[in-house]
Amino acid sequence: MKFFTYLSLLVLILCSFSCGIDSPGDGFEPTPVSLTIPQLFEERILPPVIPEDNPLTEEGIALGKKLFFDPMLSLDGSQACADCHRPENGFSDPRRFSVGIDGSVGTRNSMPLHNLAWNYNERFFWDGRATTLEQQIFGPVTNPIEMKNTWPNVENTLQTADDYPQLFEQAFGTSTIDSTMVSKAIAQFVRTLISANSKFDRFLLGQEELTASEENGLAVFLDEARGDCFHCHGLPANPLWTDNTFHNNGLDAIITDRGLGGFSGDPREFGLFKSGSLRNLAFTAPYMHDGRFETLEEVINHYSEGLVFSETIDPLMKKVGEGGVHLTEEDKVDLKAFLLSLSDPSFINNPDFQE
Repeated sequence: MKFFTYLSLLVLILCSFSCGIDSPGDGFEPTPVSLTIPQLFEERILPPVIPEDNPLTEEGIALGKKLFFDPMLSLDGSQACADCHRPENGFSDPRRFSVGIDGSVGTRNSMPLHNLAWNYNERFFWDGRATTLEQQIFGPVTNPIEMKNTWPNVENTLQTADDYPQLFEQAFGTSTIDSTMVSKAIAQFVRTLISANSKFDRFLLGQEELTASEENGLAVFLDEARGDCFHCHGLPANPLWTDNTFHNNGLDAIITDRGLGGFSGDPREFGLFKSGSLRNLAFTAPYMHDGRFETLEEVINHYSEGLVFSETIDPLMKKVGEGGVHLTEEDKVDLKAFLLSLSDPSFINNPDFQE
């Protein structure tokens, strides 16, 4: 009996070589990379989420960056990830709705990409339908109103390119390209998109002072009788400026886009959308999941006078019966000033994040 067991094992080993199974070569040693954690992040929140099966490497990040900016991922070779996540716009889209390769128009605004390595609940997209960053990246390539491609076609396109087989060999130890490695590489690059150098960050580090207007804006933000913003977007101790969970923030009385509920099927979650981070608002207009507000003034006016009731409205929208919190004009101006202090020009100008 032992003889046949050993014989079977030997056949499997020989087959793995003779059948051409592609596995990492003896010289496969990608260069490990550790994220440079900003001081405030290190002091105030948990470590980043880095999957064990997709550690950061120099080769993987470089490959992911190249793929992020490469239109070869789309069906007709005309659209890259960066077309809807533009570095100069905080890796978001200045258009209300992004336009696909054939002119198809979406129904949601493109979310900005920053600090996603600290998304601890691992729910991505406005409706939370992706449970890892890698899974999120799979979506746009095959979406019929975005890149409209198929993964077998993407794999074949990259496989026949002059440079990609070698780059995948360097990053993952195999020149045989598949969709999983594509998503892993792009996810590695996206995890390096860290924004932590706003004026308010420097204020917290004792490196800069706020203006009187910005200070009052912070007070409005934290005051439950005025802005009452911190429940969904966090206290200054949270440098992410989002709770990364889902809320119905009183946009519509009749819910047509079901958001989280459209994915989960739970009527109690109809109209719930992920709280966007308040970082980099100077660059990421328009605002809300459907980009309905072109300016921060419109956003502030919504919470001040524009709240509307629906069955799933978040209990945190306590002033919905009065239409909002009814800020004074001075408080509105100051709140905007504070919100803009959360923007980080060095992020959108970082050469490591440019094409």
